[in-house]
Amino acid sequence: MRPCEACWRRIRLTDIEIIDTYQDYLAIQKNYSPNTVKAYLDDVGTLTAFLQTEELGNLQEMTERMARFYIASLHDRYDPKSIRRKISSVRSMFEWLRKNGELTTNPFVGASLPKEEKKIPRFVYENEVADFLNRIDSSSLAGKRDLALFEMLYGSGLRVGELVKIRLTDLDFVAKVVLVHGKGSKDRYVPMHDTLIDRLKDYLVIVRPAFRTRTVRADDHVLFLNFHGNPLTDRGVRDILDRELGKQASNLQMSPHTFRHSFATHLLNRGVDLRTVQELLGHASLSTTQIYTKVSKEKLKEIYDKSHPRAKRKPL
Repeated sequence: MRPCEACWRRIRLTDIEIIDTYQDYLAIQKNYSPNTVKAYLDDVGTLTAFLQTEELGNLQEMTERMARFYIASLHDRYDPKSIRRKISSVRSMFEWLRKNGELTTNPFVGASLPKEEKKIPRFVYENEVADFLNRIDSSSLAGKRDLALFEMLYGSGLRVGELVKIRLTDLDFVAKVVLVHGKGSKDRYVPMHDTLIDRLKDYLVIVRPAFRTRTVRADDHVLFLNFHGNPLTDRGVRDILDRELGKQASNLQMSPHTFRHSFATHLLNRGVDLRTVQELLGHASLSTTQIYTKVSKEKLKEIYDKSHPRAKRKPL
């Protein structure tokens, strides 16, 4: 039986007990998704493994000096982005410990973190997306499904995790919107264009019922199903994309997230304001969306350099 948080000040907990109780806190009180909880616990696990290897004691004995030593050890194995995430995870856990009276200070509160270099999101050009979609063979059941899901990834700018969670009741063909269940249990409505709606209707009438006959599993009304009639997973979408790129003998370097990056970049290139793109993508912070302005500006500069008569390079 796990100890209640109110009893913490009277007893000493092991690392396992702390982590178990912290897991309950993340899942129940913070209402984080299973994947998010797992990510937090994996990062905490990296720290506990370090403490055991270096024989530095348990989590409650952590000091600021040990925290600096730990961060330095991460530089040999992880890139700056991963280090920042791992420290953010353990800092949150120690802050939770401090607020519950187990610690007087958070050893990671003043930790110096490496600067994360913001990479320009990978995207493909409008004609490349159109060519990819047009070349999907929609004469088969699987092809009709694949065309619908890739139209949705690109047409609504969804994360792949959001795509596979869409249920039939989330679709509103009259209002031409889909209810998207985003990160942190934040829902948003995203528009659907007519071509996407046509692809979805084709899939819903012809494909989904046929796939459903291949399983005895109760229908949980998830929109996209795999060939066996079960809900499509993140990994399943990636596999479908890889297979389709192989069929087309395409040289495009694409992941499911590339459609989302392309969605944002193409809208900005066509003059959509940044705030609107932020809302469509479901970004909590405008700064997250601003990375796409760099992509857009570079594209505009490329067009300018190619098109303006005074910008063309003079022959030597």
